[in-house]
Amino acid sequence: MEEKAETAVPVSFLSPPEGNTTFLDGTTWCVALAGASQIDLQNALDWACGLGKADCKGIQDGGLCYEPDTLVSHASYAFNNYYQQNGNSDIACNFGGTAAVTKHNPSYNKCVYAAPGKLFSTYILQANNKLNLVESCRNLTTFVLEKLLMLGR
Repeated sequence: MEEKAETAVPVSFLSPPEGNTTFLDGTTWCVALAGASQIDLQNALDWACGLGKADCKGIQDGGLCYEPDTLVSHASYAFNNYYQQNGNSDIACNFGGTAAVTKHNPSYNKCVYAAPGKLFSTYILQANNKLNLVESCRNLTTFVLEKLLMLGR
């Protein structure tokens, strides 16, 4: 991915407590810090979508979360997907200091950010909004199989 110009996105950040960061009064998401360096954000995004195995299809060209086409926006989507898949632990929302936990839902328009216990419904919503229903079903099947394998460990 190439570097992109950024726009400031107002998001309130919280210092995460140890362990699980789902707050008693609500849900948490992981978002990129607008002030992080472009190089660090790009490296963290590449890791999240690569070795981190975050589902980054939504931020690919034509995806529901592709716009705005900015590095902070794409990184936030990928970071949150990784964070939700990895138990909302404080370590899962670090990305070399380029991310932080927030109680503000970053979802917008048809772009729905995953939330604890809602990854399944997120896949269903994306399937309903996509022309490529087969691809969404594959993603859901992969997600369910991965979770079943994790339970069997």
